[in-house]
Amino acid sequence: MSKKGIIHIFASSNNTMVLLTDITGAETIAKCSGGMVVKAQHKEGSPYAAMKVAEVVADKARERGITEVEVRVRGQGGNKSNSPGAGAEAAIRSLTRNGLFIKNIENVTPFPHDGCRKKKRYRGKRKG
Repeated sequence: MSKKGIIHIFASSNNTMVLLTDITGAETIAKCSGGMVVKAQHKEGSPYAAMKVAEVVADKARERGITEVEVRVRGQGGNKSNSPGAGAEAAIRSLTRNGLFIKNIENVTPFPHDGCRKKKRYRGKRKG
Protein backbone atom coordinates (compact mmCIF):
# COMPACT_ATOMS: atom_id res chain seq x y z
CA MET A 1 0.00 0.00 0.00
CA SER A 2 1.29 3.46 -0.89
CA LYS A 3 1.94 6.01 1.85
CA LYS A 4 0.13 9.33 1.56
CA GLY A 5 1.15 12.89 2.42
CA ILE A 6 0.08 16.49 2.00
CA ILE A 7 2.22 19.03 0.17
CA HIS A 8 1.55 22.67 1.07
CA ILE A 9 2.84 25.16 -1.51
CA PHE A 10 2.98 28.83 -0.50
CA ALA A 11 3.76 30.90 -3.58
CA SER A 12 4.03 34.67 -3.25
CA SER A 13 5.57 36.99 -5.80
CA ASN A 14 8.85 37.04 -3.83
CA ASN A 15 9.27 33.46 -2.62
CA THR A 16 8.03 29.87 -2.88
CA MET A 17 7.86 27.57 0.13
CA VAL A 18 7.02 23.87 -0.04
CA LEU A 19 6.14 21.85 3.06
CA LEU A 20 5.47 18.10 3.22
CA THR A 21 3.38 16.76 6.11
CA ASP A 22 1.77 13.45 6.96
CA ILE A 23 -1.89 12.92 6.07
CA THR A 24 -3.10 14.50 9.34
CA GLY A 25 -1.02 17.64 8.69
CA ALA A 26 0.46 17.46 12.19
CA GLU A 27 3.95 16.09 11.53
CA THR A 28 6.31 17.96 9.20
CA ILE A 29 8.38 15.57 7.10
CA ALA A 30 10.27 18.00 4.85
CA LYS A 31 10.33 21.68 4.03
CA CYS A 32 12.26 23.87 1.61
CA SER A 33 12.05 27.44 0.31
CA GLY A 34 13.39 29.44 -2.61
CA GLY A 35 16.17 30.96 -0.53
CA MET A 36 17.60 27.51 0.20
CA VAL A 37 18.19 26.64 -3.48
CA VAL A 38 19.17 29.90 -5.24
CA LYS A 39 21.85 32.39 -4.29
CA ALA A 40 20.33 35.64 -5.60
CA GLN A 41 17.52 37.01 -3.45
CA HIS A 42 15.50 38.38 -6.38
CA LYS A 43 15.23 34.88 -7.88
CA GLU A 44 13.55 33.25 -4.86
CA GLY A 45 10.07 33.57 -6.36
CA SER A 46 11.02 32.38 -9.86
CA PRO A 47 9.64 29.20 -11.45
CA TYR A 48 13.16 27.75 -11.61
CA ALA A 49 13.62 28.11 -7.84
CA ALA A 50 10.19 26.56 -7.26
CA MET A 51 11.12 23.62 -9.48
CA LYS A 52 14.31 22.98 -7.47
CA VAL A 53 12.45 23.34 -4.16
CA ALA A 54 9.87 20.76 -5.26
CA GLU A 55 12.66 18.37 -6.34
CA VAL A 56 14.23 18.53 -2.85
CA VAL A 57 10.89 17.84 -1.15
CA ALA A 58 10.03 15.02 -3.60
CA ASP A 59 13.37 13.31 -2.88
CA LYS A 60 12.69 13.41 0.87
CA ALA A 61 9.16 12.09 0.27
CA ARG A 62 10.48 9.13 -1.68
CA GLU A 63 13.00 8.41 1.11
CA ARG A 64 10.08 8.12 3.53
CA GLY A 65 8.14 5.92 1.08
CA ILE A 66 5.48 8.51 0.24
CA THR A 67 4.21 8.13 -3.32
CA GLU A 68 0.71 9.64 -3.23
CA VAL A 69 0.18 13.30 -2.27
CA GLU A 70 -2.51 15.93 -1.99
CA VAL A 71 -1.40 19.42 -3.00
CA ARG A 72 -2.65 22.56 -1.27
CA VAL A 73 -1.66 25.77 -3.05
CA ARG A 74 -1.79 29.09 -1.21
CA GLY A 75 -1.26 32.64 -2.43
CA GLN A 76 -0.62 35.57 -0.11
CA GLY A 77 -4.30 36.21 0.45
CA GLY A 78 -5.80 38.39 3.13
CA ASN A 79 -5.92 41.94 1.78
CA LYS A 80 -2.99 41.22 -0.57
CA SER A 81 -3.00 39.35 -3.90
CA ASN A 82 -5.29 36.31 -4.02
CA SER A 83 -3.55 34.60 -6.94
CA PRO A 84 -0.60 32.31 -6.21
CA GLY A 85 2.81 33.42 -7.50
CA ALA A 86 4.72 32.18 -10.55
CA GLY A 87 6.30 29.32 -8.64
CA ALA A 88 3.11 27.36 -7.87
CA GLU A 89 2.58 25.83 -11.30
CA ALA A 90 6.27 25.02 -11.75
CA ALA A 91 6.39 23.31 -8.35
CA ILE A 92 3.38 21.11 -9.14
CA ARG A 93 4.83 20.13 -12.51
CA SER A 94 8.14 19.27 -10.86
CA LEU A 95 6.44 17.05 -8.26
CA THR A 96 4.86 14.87 -10.94
CA ARG A 97 8.15 14.68 -12.85
CA ASN A 98 9.88 13.39 -9.72
CA GLY A 99 7.59 10.39 -9.36
CA LEU A 100 4.88 11.58 -6.96
CA PHE A 101 1.26 10.80 -7.81
CA ILE A 102 -0.93 13.86 -7.19
CA LYS A 103 -4.41 12.90 -6.06
CA ASN A 104 -5.95 16.37 -5.98
CA ILE A 105 -4.96 20.04 -6.02
CA GLU A 106 -6.74 22.51 -3.76
CA ASN A 107 -6.47 26.29 -3.45
CA VAL A 108 -6.42 27.28 0.22
CA THR A 109 -5.66 31.00 -0.15
CA PRO A 110 -7.30 32.94 2.69
CA PHE A 111 -9.66 35.71 1.66
CA PRO A 112 -10.99 38.52 3.86
CA HIS A 113 -14.60 38.74 4.99
CA ASP A 114 -14.35 42.55 5.09
CA GLY A 115 -11.59 42.70 7.69
CA CYS A 116 -8.60 45.00 7.27
CA ARG A 117 -8.44 47.92 4.86
CA LYS A 118 -6.10 47.62 1.86
CA LYS A 119 -2.84 49.56 1.85
CA LYS A 120 -3.01 52.89 0.01
CA ARG A 121 -1.53 52.89 -3.50
CA TYR A 122 1.97 54.09 -4.18
CA ARG A 123 2.20 57.62 -5.62
CA GLY A 124 3.47 56.56 -9.04
CA LYS A 125 0.29 54.78 -10.13
CA ARG A 126 -1.93 57.86 -10.49
CA LYS A 127 -3.59 58.76 -13.79
CA GLY A 128 -4.69 62.20 -14.86
